[in-house]
Order: sequence, then C-alpha cells, then structure tokens
Amino acid sequence: MEMRHLGRTGLQVSRLGLGTMTWGRDTGEQEAADQLKEFVDAGGNLVDTADVYSDGDAEYLLSRLTDSLVPRSDLVIATKAGSVPSSGRRFDGSRGHLLAALDASLRRLGTDYVDLWQVHAFDPATPVEETLSALDIAVSSGRARYVGVCDFSGWQLAKAATWQHAHHGRVPLAGAQLEYSLLQRGLEREALPAARDAGVGLLAASPLGRGVLTGKYRHGLPQDSRGASPYLSGFVQPYLGERARRVVDAVATAADGLASSPLAVALAWVRDRPGVASALVGARTVGQLQAALSVEALTLPEEIRGALDDISAPVHRYPDQGWSEL
Repeated sequence: MEMRHLGRTGLQVSRLGLGTMTWGRDTGEQEAADQLKEFVDAGGNLVDTADVYSDGDAEYLLSRLTDSLVPRSDLVIATKAGSVPSSGRRFDGSRGHLLAALDASLRRLGTDYVDLWQVHAFDPATPVEETLSALDIAVSSGRARYVGVCDFSGWQLAKAATWQHAHHGRVPLAGAQLEYSLLQRGLEREALPAARDAGVGLLAASPLGRGVLTGKYRHGLPQDSRGASPYLSGFVQPYLGERARRVVDAVATAADGLASSPLAVALAWVRDRPGVASALVGARTVGQLQAALSVEALTLPEEIRGALDDISAPVHRYPDQGWSEL
C-alpha cells in the first residue's frame, strides 16, 4: 500500500487507515484479529481508535492483538481524548482531563507511547492554549510522537495551528481528522484550506458516507447494517435523503462503467483528494475490509472524477472560501 507523509512531518501513514469504532462492541476479538492481519498484510500501518470507542474496549482489544498478532513497531497507532459523552459536559479539553485520559489510553493499549494523539473535538469552555499545552506535554514526555485535532472548524484549526507555529518549543499539528466523503464535503469550505495552508495532513473519516455510498441502502434498510443498529442508526440516518440518493446513484453508475463497485469508486475519490493523507475505513467484517483494500488497484479517470465532483459539490455561500452565492 502506498505511504504518505502526514502533513509537513516525517511520519508516514498508509493511504488507507483502519478504523476501530465498533471494536469491542459489534466487532469481537476474532473478527478484529482477522481484520488487523488482513490490513497489515496489505501494507497498511495506520490504526485509528479513541478512548471512548466501546468505552475503552477498542483500545484494550487492540492491545491484545499487538501483543499476540502484529508487532507494535509495525503499526502507527492513533487515539483520541476529550470526548466525554456520559457526562453533562460533552467535550473536555482541559489539560488535566486530556493528560489523565492519555495515561488511561496507554494503559489500555499496553504501550509506552502512541504515534498520533488527537484532541477529539474543540472545547469552547477551555482556552485553546490550555488544550494545546497538553499536546506539548504529551510529546515532550514521550507519551506521544505526533499530535493532531479532530472536528475543528476552519477558524479553530487555523488558530490552533498558528499558535503552535508561533511559539518556540511548541509541537506543530501533524494531522486533522474530519469527516469527508462525496456526501459530506463541508470541510472544503474552510477547514481543508486551513489545514493545507498550515501543512496539516487530513485524515478522512467516514469516507464511505457512513456506509451509504456502498449502495447498501438503495433498496431498503438491511437488518445487519449500521442503519439498523440500535447504536448507529442515528449515525446513518442523515445520509438517507433525496440529495444523498442522487449522489449514490451517480456513484453506482460510475462503478458500472468501470466494472468496479460503488465502495471502490467512493473510496478512491476521497483517497486521492488534495490534502488527504489517509482515508479511514471501519469495517464490520473482514470481507468488507477486503473490498475496501482492493481500491488500491483503482484510480478514477478524470471525466468520472469530474462528474462526481459536480453532482456532490457543496454550496459555498458568502463568506466561505471561494463563495459563489450570497
């Protein structure tokens, strides 16, 4: 699998990453082991998790597999901290919370360090300078090698990246993880231009439109799908409307013309967008992961890429980047 540098750093990540959001809940140990082995055998190295995935069980499961199946040194492990969905405060970017969460992640992961540590979301209740100071401490103490942020808006990302660059001794942001797909191109308005300008690499989350771009929902709601899951139905529902249907139909048409699959077409489109370092794929089964990994053999022709660009284009309204409508 092709490797790419994460932003303006020396860290190389596979251009497809393995997501673990369902590990420890919908994905058991044997299935997770099969997925990780398949991914590494295909040349992948980036595994993305978080302290809140399955209440920490995703990290713990990954530690069991790195002990017995894949050497720790073969992986780029990325995790996150700052999301606290069980409390009245949805996000906590305070230095104390973040560093305590990192220590807990390291214990669950069974490792002395993570390759990439990410703030899970912007916390408006904490000064961003305090949040960023936790990233500096994590790197200076050896607990993290590189740092990044998730789901920051354009101005938030620009402010954070500028702060880190402007002060001697601070650690530059390596990556920004945001949702990006043919069904969600909102980051192109401001966040992606900010990331590219600052030399921050993009990790594209949900590149298959939360599974909708595979075409599985074109004719109903499969009972074994995330859309039918009591945990994830609300995650899928926003992408089941009329606009999404038009985009999915276009992807299916392109796939037919290429003798490929909607999954491969949609994933290749995201993977090769300017600024994307890696597209993160979360599979329920090893078969689904194999289908995603097969996209390495596909490069979209320019005319198909252009057609997909047109039908999925976001509306840029004043004062968005490149606005065309008031």
